[in-house]
Amino acid sequence: MTTYKFLPDVERCIRCGGCEVACKQENNVPIGMRRIRVVTVNEGKTGEMNVPMACMHCTDPACLKACPAKAIYKREDGIVLVDKDKCVGCGYCAYACPFGAPQFHHGEGLFSFKGTMDKCTYCVLPYEGGAEKAPEPKCAAFCATKALLAGDADEISATYRQRAAMRLQKGEIPGE
Repeated sequence: MTTYKFLPDVERCIRCGGCEVACKQENNVPIGMRRIRVVTVNEGKTGEMNVPMACMHCTDPACLKACPAKAIYKREDGIVLVDKDKCVGCGYCAYACPFGAPQFHHGEGLFSFKGTMDKCTYCVLPYEGGAEKAPEPKCAAFCATKALLAGDADEISATYRQRAAMRLQKGEIPGE
C-alpha cells in the first residue's frame, strides 16, 4: 500500500514562494493562514538553507496523540487530517507538532488560538468543506526546482538518495 509523505530537498529550495501560492490557490486558504511555508535557517550566515515546511504526515503524529477531541485522524495511506466539526480549538496539536503545521486564526493574548485548526491536507481537502479528492499536492507539483518531493514514501526516498549520491559524486557534499 502507498504511504504518502513529503521530503524537502533543502539543497534545491530557493525560497521563491511558489509552493505557498499554489497551496493557497488550490485550497482557497484565507489570508493569514498557511498550510505550507518556507523557513530560512541561518539566514545570512554560512550554512543558510531554505526548508519548505508543511505537515509531514508523520508515521506517529504527535498532534493526533495530543488532541483531546479526537478530531485528528490518520488515513490508511498515511495522510493526517482534521475533522473541523470535532475540533474544539484548544491548540494542543499546535504545541505538540514539531513542524508548526497546525494553524489557527490568531486572536489576542497568550492563548491566541481561535476557531478550528487547519493544516496541510496533501490537497485531498480544500480549506472549507468539500469531498476528499485523490492526493495531488500542488505545492510539490508547482515547485520550480523540484525541492519539495511528494508521493509514495519509498519512491521519494529513492529519488532523494539518488540526488544525494550525485551531489556526493560531484563533491558538493564532503565525503567521510
